[in-house]
Amino acid sequence: MSVSRPLRFAVVVSIALLPFALSAHDLQPPVPQPPPQTPQPGRGGGGRGRGAIQVMTLTSTAWSDGGSIPAKFTQAGEDVSPPLAWTNVPEGTVSFTLIVHDVDAAIGNGTDDVLHWMLWNVPAAVTSVHEHAPSMAQLPDGTRQISATGPYYRGPGALAAGPVHHYVFEIYALDTTIDVPAVGQSPAQTRAAVVAAMAGHVRGKAALVGLFRRSS
Repeated sequence: MSVSRPLRFAVVVSIALLPFALSAHDLQPPVPQPPPQTPQPGRGGGGRGRGAIQVMTLTSTAWSDGGSIPAKFTQAGEDVSPPLAWTNVPEGTVSFTLIVHDVDAAIGNGTDDVLHWMLWNVPAAVTSVHEHAPSMAQLPDGTRQISATGPYYRGPGALAAGPVHHYVFEIYALDTTIDVPAVGQSPAQTRAAVVAAMAGHVRGKAALVGLFRRSS
């Protein structure tokens, strides 16, 4: 059966107009997407751009971590400071702070403890302290020191009648020095001022634990 001329014309026109039946959205070219963001190096630590605090290592030749502190370095013996050394120091370190405290001896309102030794402004080139540090507010290399009773190391002194005490030795690597004098305030105030000045400047940390209780 033949198709009439008007009908053939209508079919041709419909086919020709078919592309224009698509929506405007279908004819839009794909929108280019931005490339994925690549994390920038050194952007850890809460977005400050300084990186996370690096894990260091603090050791002593006098005892192993979690071991008993020899009597020589306590109030029951010679009461001299022990040998300490630290490694894995982060780049950009300007100074170190060492804090030694008895976490089992709460004082004040119970939120503080007994400070047995604090060194600050230890030069970045120094990565150890020798046995029997001298007693003075400031050492020749600029290091400052205090304890709860004066500008010197104060050894552990837990009584035999109580439990074994945990003495924590903490070393902090800082990207600055601390402008807090060793004299002029009480040891507790000086410690608080040093700790406050450290905020935002710690780049590395390590800890060493020693146990002690008098034998009698």
